[in-house]
Amino acid sequence: MQVVTTVGLDIAKSVFQVHGADAAGQVVIRRQLKRRYVLAFFEKLPPCLVGMEAWASSHHWSRELKTLGHTVRLMPPAFRYVTPLKFPRSKSAKRVSPHDDSGGIGN
Repeated sequence: MQVVTTVGLDIAKSVFQVHGADAAGQVVIRRQLKRRYVLAFFEKLPPCLVGMEAWASSHHWSRELKTLGHTVRLMPPAFRYVTPLKFPRSKSAKRVSPHDDSGGIGN
């Protein structure tokens, strides 16, 4: 089994996008989580780097994930760190990839 070392978390109102990669940069996890399952999901993961966009509720999730032993990095909502939605119906999962061309978490 591959160990997740980096996780990108896109927080939303009710459904969160999770994208996890191992130390070699290979995608290990890519899924949607409902709000009520987020903490249970991260309890099962070994301590890792979690990156998320800095919005109002991200500070709450940052504190919760830090209590579970994860290292959390909040990124300002700017084009340099987080890829903005470019099309009205684009998938949020693409935004949380730590290895996309926009300079995500893994860079």
